[in-house]
Amino acid sequence: MRVTSLPLPDRIEDVAHLEQVMTTPSPAVVEDLAGVDGDLLVLGVGGKMGPTLARLARRAAPGKRVVGVARFSDPAVRASLEENGVECLAADLLDPSAVARLPNAANVVFMAGRKFGSIGSEDLTWAMNVLVPAHVAERYAESRLVAFSTACVYPYVPVARGGADETTPTTPPPGEYAASCVGRERVIEHLSRAHRTPGRLLRLSYAIDMRYGVLHDLGTRILAGRPIDVTMSHVNVIWQGDANEVALRALAHCTTPTAALNVSGPEIQSVRSLADRLGAQLGRAPVFSGEEAQDAWVIDCSEMTRLFGPPRVPIERLIAWQADWLRRGLPGLGKDTHFERRDGRY
Repeated sequence: MRVTSLPLPDRIEDVAHLEQVMTTPSPAVVEDLAGVDGDLLVLGVGGKMGPTLARLARRAAPGKRVVGVARFSDPAVRASLEENGVECLAADLLDPSAVARLPNAANVVFMAGRKFGSIGSEDLTWAMNVLVPAHVAERYAESRLVAFSTACVYPYVPVARGGADETTPTTPPPGEYAASCVGRERVIEHLSRAHRTPGRLLRLSYAIDMRYGVLHDLGTRILAGRPIDVTMSHVNVIWQGDANEVALRALAHCTTPTAALNVSGPEIQSVRSLADRLGAQLGRAPVFSGEEAQDAWVIDCSEMTRLFGPPRVPIERLIAWQADWLRRGLPGLGKDTHFERRDGRY
């Protein structure tokens, strides 16, 4: 079933409205979740995307038990999830005994991982991105396992030839983060093959939330008069609500063994063009630095579009929402994507 269009607001009024829009399910995600048996466990629910994914699942499948697992270092995240009907369990996923004690679930969405702060703590990055997935894939060998990965597993590809598709060899650019993400995929693939575990590996590229993301980074730099480095010349972006829907709907489209699926907007976006369009709506001309490289971390999302249809929120609506949010001085999370980095150092 294709994604059914829902009315989109002209603006996102505030944080409460943002989260309401992101967690309003389409008929397609309701139907797909109804077609998979059992309850849902979201591992790493405390991150940037986890809370809205869990709330979306709760609204889309009110008859299912939805359990979110994280350390919950921010008690407000746990309180908000529980207020919205998501059961919360605190656990350290690095501890295999803690993973063993988690409840059974027919459907698991794995979102835990580590990127920023990797430099100087490379061992922890590898532990989070390789050891933890191994614990989880062993524990939930009899479940459907949809695991978040990243487009960073791909090499830079020539923009003129289009983005990397799922058949592109995973030979990442420099940096231990990207290498550890390949490691995450490899252990999940191995255990999926060994145990016949159905799953999907979601190679996500840049989800957009009005409080963070590539568009937020560009807009805040434009308003501050800070130069925008265009060396990483192109990106793919997708509305976070659409990315969450793909993750949940992927439970109904698992393969055995697990297989990769690129997740982002179908168009490869020029960073310079995105900044110019944002600047026009913000009333400020962007300042640029660097020289645009002919290759970038960009992906081909044709398979995602074939399975689920195009994202509901088009890029021009995202730009308009982002510009309006920033013009009104609404809050950000203070978490830069560092999309412009080409050295893999996070």
